[in-house]
Amino acid sequence: MLPRSSARVRVSVVGLAFVCLLGVRAPAVAGPVAVRFVEGSAQTFLTLRPPSGQEIALGEFQQVPKGHTIQIQLVFRFKDGSVHDERAVFSQREVFRLERYQVHQHGPAFPTTLEASFRDDGSYAVKFRKKDKEEEIDKGHLDLPADVYNAMVTILLKNLPKGATETIHVVAFTPKPRVVKLDLSPSGEDVFSVGHLQRKASHYIGKPDLGALLGTVAKVVGKHPPHYHFWFLSGEAPAFVAAELPFYTDGPVWRVELTSPRWPKAKR
Repeated sequence: MLPRSSARVRVSVVGLAFVCLLGVRAPAVAGPVAVRFVEGSAQTFLTLRPPSGQEIALGEFQQVPKGHTIQIQLVFRFKDGSVHDERAVFSQREVFRLERYQVHQHGPAFPTTLEASFRDDGSYAVKFRKKDKEEEIDKGHLDLPADVYNAMVTILLKNLPKGATETIHVVAFTPKPRVVKLDLSPSGEDVFSVGHLQRKASHYIGKPDLGALLGTVAKVVGKHPPHYHFWFLSGEAPAFVAAELPFYTDGPVWRVELTSPRWPKAKR
């Protein structure tokens, strides 16, 4: 089994999409991530649960090429009726570049109903309503670095050279948008099972960096975000295995894993 995290989080970094971890690590330098594996069409089914709990939602990940871009959508439908719907459009000409991103969360699983989006020109729009509060709207402009990668972390991880570290940025909605640095580094391998077969998954850790001032305040008030965890099958065809990460500010860590279709029993 893969290791499980019981930590709670204070900054939301949502999004799926994951190199052998041995050898010398390359220095972490912020900048666009080079394309090593070109993305194409894909569809995957997922489960969502607390690290030590029962399944709370089923998910679908879909990836479709559209002209010079790739469109991705991740939807989780919760047993309590809640929905997390996340979409992104990115290009992959030599380097990955996020062009558009949007996320929609509603239902009992989320303390804030949220509709948020931004584009690579820095424009953003957020509509949110906290429980027992009036709906609020926030629009404006963000200074975005070229390595903003919401919804693309696992795609980037499988494109890193063997043993490399990387520093990227994500836009965290709190619900006001903030650009947050995310340091990604390898952390060995963990064994998992598929039926009677055993395989090793490369483990990467994501460490949110709030900056000097915010980081100091977070430590004082006890709200410094914990690490995020990603596992993927490395090799010539790297593939996602699992992840543990938050879906909203101050929310719990949830574990995302692959699942297989279940067929009804054949009638005889």
